[in-house]
Amino acid sequence: MAAAWVRLCALVLIGASSATALAKDKTPSAIVVGGGMAGLTAAYELQAKGWQVTLLEAKDSMGGRSGLATSEWIGNDKAQPVLNQYLQRFKLDTLPAPEFVRTPGYLIDGEYFSAADLAIKQPATADAIKRYEKTLDDLARSIDDPLNPAASSTLFALDQINVSAWLDKLQLPATARQLINQEIRTRYDEPSRLSLLYFAQQARVYRGIGDRDLRAARLPGGSPVLAQAFVKQLKTLKTHSPVTAIVQDKDGVTVKVGAVGYQADYLVLAVPLRALAKIQMTPGLDAQHMAALKGTNYGWRDQLLLKFKNPVWESRARMSGEIFSNAGLGMLWVEPALKGGANLVINLSGDNARLLQAFGDKQMVDQVLIRLHAFYPQARGAFTGYEVKRYSADPGTGGAYLAYGPGQISKYWRLWERPMQRVTFAGEHTDALYPGTLEGALRSGQRAAGQVEDLAAGKSFDPVAKAAPVAAAAGAAAAGAVAAKEKPGFFSGLFGGGAKPEPSAKPAPDAAPAKEKPGFFSRLFGADEAPAAQPQPAVKAAEPAVTAPSAPAAEPVAPAAAAAAPAVKPEPVKATSKPAAAKPAPAKAAVKHAPAHKPAAKQPSKAEAAKKKAPSKTEPVKKQPAADTATQAN
Repeated sequence: MAAAWVRLCALVLIGASSATALAKDKTPSAIVVGGGMAGLTAAYELQAKGWQVTLLEAKDSMGGRSGLATSEWIGNDKAQPVLNQYLQRFKLDTLPAPEFVRTPGYLIDGEYFSAADLAIKQPATADAIKRYEKTLDDLARSIDDPLNPAASSTLFALDQINVSAWLDKLQLPATARQLINQEIRTRYDEPSRLSLLYFAQQARVYRGIGDRDLRAARLPGGSPVLAQAFVKQLKTLKTHSPVTAIVQDKDGVTVKVGAVGYQADYLVLAVPLRALAKIQMTPGLDAQHMAALKGTNYGWRDQLLLKFKNPVWESRARMSGEIFSNAGLGMLWVEPALKGGANLVINLSGDNARLLQAFGDKQMVDQVLIRLHAFYPQARGAFTGYEVKRYSADPGTGGAYLAYGPGQISKYWRLWERPMQRVTFAGEHTDALYPGTLEGALRSGQRAAGQVEDLAAGKSFDPVAKAAPVAAAAGAAAAGAVAAKEKPGFFSGLFGGGAKPEPSAKPAPDAAPAKEKPGFFSRLFGADEAPAAQPQPAVKAAEPAVTAPSAPAAEPVAPAAAAAAPAVKPEPVKATSKPAAAKPAPAKAAVKHAPAHKPAAKQPSKAEAAKKKAPSKTEPVKKQPAADTATQAN
């Protein structure tokens, strides 16, 4: 009996040790939600490290927000190091960019100018653009660490100001302001919707990287070519798989797609914020993350590809990387001639794209052709067709790319870099240095994949260090009084941008004289863009001469749904080995917005002062809660 008992114990011990060894040999698993460049990168990197990866994409193809351009200008190793590493790894050939496309061009009233032409033929405009660039560079130099842009009360104050208010103070000539507005709205969003701190932080990131570095080569086929290179490497991809719910517990993560459930050890969420807002998460997101889903600004963009039998524009502009127009054509991108034809890509951005939501695709193309035909009479006869991509109307993005609005860095900076239990986040909006770019998307995918590996190894993540806390009163005092928000008429600012100057505003010496109000179609796709130079109160010399916009009224934050998703049948990708979950880091409290000061109460007269020696009390400052307004979606 004793011998039998010993043999039984030995068998139990052997079985237990075998199970432990088997568990250690199990392949760790991960699910990646989102088939854009960030999700593809995360899936590729995890699979390369031996993980079992399933990628789920809601649409019918991979690549995310790839544009219509069939030839994409890319930067060199200095400007886009991660992108170039993947191009070399996948052996994707690029073509050197011609020298004359490595700096932007300008289309002023239908006439094409290079930067050199502009200096000779329109010196006032060229000088104003240089003055703007020098002032922006001074702002950028004031930021020591682009990963911590709001490191002081003065820098914190820049986050409360929009770029348009700052441009007003430069009192730029009309044409220069139109071109600069077009450049800003094309690369980010409407200047009036953009945080000055974010704008300066991005200028700091790219300081020392010139236009020639940003357009060093051409990638035939554009970013979809890189997306397909990733796709060829991945083993398990599923399109037409919109995720509706995510449940995580101490053992793993369950992702629901319709009636099907997928299970894995860890999850990478690589979707835009508006798409993430439609996914039910259990446990739910905290109040700060929920506010960020609704309140983070995305730049708006619609893209048109116009096809012509032959180029109808100047030969010098046939391969320009970027052309900024003052006459309602957005940012133009003229592609190389293909089989005798030529393509013209037009980015309609900012408020221009927002206002055009009322137009159908054909209507919008017709209006652009009318404007183009006025400059190039052969355009209508050479036109053969078009394609339209409306990022702003896409329910999954609702815009183009992240573009922090005033006050949003103070509240949401680097919020999505920290994992939440078994979930990590990727996407261009999660990269602090290169948001809104292909480089940022690739970098975020690498970071998210690395965090998944760290979580599996038992590493815990503390909240990402934000900018040093700044007293709200100090931020408001540095910012100054509240700036009036630009409110142009519905069509008066379309393809023009700025509002008309206030009567008391002092116009720039070389500004164009005021014109009579144009007709409907003259204003549409061609309104003059007079800068709204509004008088601003004086501020300390050591601080930026800018004013802070009023904070929007806050909306109550809706708590995330806590109900667990219904039980679903998992597919074979379920992991058999489930490492212990990392301890979740505590959620940080949202940084409060600097309150706006009300004007002091009226002071008593001398006679009243004699009767009442005590000074009159000023009206107390109203405290405003953190903003949680729903802005345009990406």
